[in-house]
Amino acid sequence: MTRPEFISAALALLFAVSVTSGQVNSNRQVPYVPIDPQKVQDQDAMTWDDYRPIPGKSWADPSLKPEREFRMALVAVDFTDQPFVMTLPKGSDMFGNPQIDPVSREAIPQFYSDFWLKPSAVNHGQTINGYWMEQSRGRFGITLLEAFGPYRMPRPLWAYGLNEHRQNQSTPDGSTARYRMERDIDSLWKADAGDLKKNYDAILRIYAGYDETGVWQEFGEMKFNSRDEIPPEWGNPDPDMPRWVPTRYVEWTSWKAGQMMWGLSSIRQGENSGTITHELGHFAFRIGDNNNNPYVQPYRRAGSGPWDMMDRGSFNGPGGPHMRWVVPPIAGASMPAGLMVRNRLVNEFITEDDLITVSRDQLASSAPVTARITARAVEPLPGEYAGMIVRLDGAEPHDRTPVTDPAADPLSPGTPRFDYYSLEVVQRIGYDSFCPDNGVLLAMNTDGEGRNGGPNQFNCFNWVIDAHPEDINMVDYVKPNGEKVMRTVADYRQLNDALFHAGLNSGSEFEYVDSHNRLHFYVLDIHRNEQGILSYTVGVRSLDSRVVRKAATVSAAVATKKISDEGIVEFVVSGDDICRLKAAITGQGWEARLYTEIAAPAEGNDVMVPVYVSASEGCSRKAELSLAVVSESDVARKSEAKVKVSL
Repeated sequence: MTRPEFISAALALLFAVSVTSGQVNSNRQVPYVPIDPQKVQDQDAMTWDDYRPIPGKSWADPSLKPEREFRMALVAVDFTDQPFVMTLPKGSDMFGNPQIDPVSREAIPQFYSDFWLKPSAVNHGQTINGYWMEQSRGRFGITLLEAFGPYRMPRPLWAYGLNEHRQNQSTPDGSTARYRMERDIDSLWKADAGDLKKNYDAILRIYAGYDETGVWQEFGEMKFNSRDEIPPEWGNPDPDMPRWVPTRYVEWTSWKAGQMMWGLSSIRQGENSGTITHELGHFAFRIGDNNNNPYVQPYRRAGSGPWDMMDRGSFNGPGGPHMRWVVPPIAGASMPAGLMVRNRLVNEFITEDDLITVSRDQLASSAPVTARITARAVEPLPGEYAGMIVRLDGAEPHDRTPVTDPAADPLSPGTPRFDYYSLEVVQRIGYDSFCPDNGVLLAMNTDGEGRNGGPNQFNCFNWVIDAHPEDINMVDYVKPNGEKVMRTVADYRQLNDALFHAGLNSGSEFEYVDSHNRLHFYVLDIHRNEQGILSYTVGVRSLDSRVVRKAATVSAAVATKKISDEGIVEFVVSGDDICRLKAAITGQGWEARLYTEIAAPAEGNDVMVPVYVSASEGCSRKAELSLAVVSESDVARKSEAKVKVSL
């Protein structure tokens, strides 16, 4: 324990007190501000003004050549009952599209080829090539999107669109819809241009109209109070038929919305679809979906939600998921989230060398491990990593999470089957601009893929640890009659506030304990470089280890000759350990507050710990401030320093 030091200075008080007169001077008040406050922005409130480019890099630049070039053809088709939306006068169709001036039918194929591949004012400089180049750091990109068409399909739109989700009997002519459009599209293309499939890695089939996934809700239960209130213009052309059809997730939508097709991993997309990047994840890398069914009961929580493109982070973009009906697709789903560590590894966008990897078994007999992690949108900064992995190794079962019943607990991750934890940093720059928060993303992951068991199970390989597992309690939409419909526990936006933050009073959490898998995770500090790139110091220890490399000690900072004008007293914590801090102050009317409760000094790298000191009017003139540090691994290892303060 260090000898108490005496410091006499002008103290910045909660209601700042003048040194000479001792009178309250509220104009000098300096507030306590957390070091890393959580600032969650909902998808509905986002606009293109929220986009922040990556400093010094434009991955959408067509002159940049990827290591793996991906060549695609774009084949555009329309129907006798559905022209291309983009050929119609601005805002003239039933859905309120198109959002920009029309183009001619003959120009449609090239229009969409340019929209998806060439940066322009229309697409706000964002392309599918730019997304994949950013995620892969130039390892993978779309170098060709050759346009073909337009072609007129031999059957009306509804003949293809009503062939799924119990809609087959809802045709206007009494037939049974059973057609998949790919065969007809490819026949038209082959008759016109020859057998060219072998020249391309994938075919993007753009069809006139909409993906049902982007309109079933907005032009169904969000637009009409009930299926009986659907007006004739939104119903079946046969007036004797119901004006509604069943749809994938719920009992009904309007016939006009239901006649549209769902996009599939064949990369079959309507004019409103912004999920082409997601479908390429399936097609080019064979990664499955990681998303739940948010509409069916018993509800099951989402896996990774807005934080990964292979879950409903594919819906990220201005205006959120209820703006995916826009043509051209410049709103919801136009700016998908980046890929989490697990998927970047699977895609070989990062390697083990980019990560710091530890094992649970190693941690059980070693000291805690700490590392600095750089925001995933950029290359790791010098001395930092793209993420941390903690393998769940040792005796079987590797994942020792207790079995819970998803039918009774919607927050259950299902069958305990995860292989490792990952920690990574999300910063709202680049394609992550439309993620809802900055911070540390903690998740459990599987090496392979598979379903998570229980009722309404789904393929799940990322399970985000939610720093706020309680209901986010936000409105999903408002019906025409004014009734508010809340977001269910299965809504992916329940994970908007899932990130962990550094320090105290952030509005989030800075630590997570998995007692069953015997691990304790920490978010230790936040950093920004001169370009504003975000990184965090994170740590992990085993609950079974008492190993301490060098116990932490604390002393008053040598530079501290007085309390700063901000009311800050600094202490120096030395050693090589993760330790918990506790500040206390004696004296009437005085208060001491820490900015962080955890410090992690390393050998040769001391940590400065500021303590915010304030006092109220009428306080005693003198007080004694102390800071204690206690090892997280061994509570018997502790140190304390004291300083005396006065007005």
